[in-house]
Amino acid sequence: MTLTLVKFSINNDPQGINPCPMAASSTRIFHTRAASCAATIRPMKFQTPLIWACGALLIAMSYKQFGWAGVALVVGGIVFWMLLHFSRMMTVLKRAAAAPMGHVASAVMLNAKLKPGVTLLHVTAMTKSLGALQTEKDAQPEVYRWTDTGGSHVTCTFVGGKLTEYVMWRPEQV
Repeated sequence: MTLTLVKFSINNDPQGINPCPMAASSTRIFHTRAASCAATIRPMKFQTPLIWACGALLIAMSYKQFGWAGVALVVGGIVFWMLLHFSRMMTVLKRAAAAPMGHVASAVMLNAKLKPGVTLLHVTAMTKSLGALQTEKDAQPEVYRWTDTGGSHVTCTFVGGKLTEYVMWRPEQV
């Protein structure tokens, strides 16, 4: 992951640098290109059916090997796993509900921790705040912004619930 400093100007740069369209003129932008195009990253549609198929296969194998006691053990393990994920999600959302929307302690630290492919829930857990939605509700891609007290902000683009691109913006130092 490389960070590049881009000086944005209203005129197109003759060197072919593509400035960030979300910035105003004469600002410093730290931009990380996680993907050249958000359309090239598609959510894995086989993941959910594969998990259910593995669960069903595990239940069938446990029945064949141990009978109904094996089925009870495997179903209990699957329910426990689902409850762990539900509990984590509720804890993250409870923490985020108590914080101001779109606020983060340090945009620079958030930018350093972000990685392409993490989920919106994971980013919400890192920021301890719900991001301020920048696009229309239920529209793809989803764009969220987190701002710190210094005026810096990180704008994240999510496609299918996964982070595809993020941009950090810092105000000019005078």
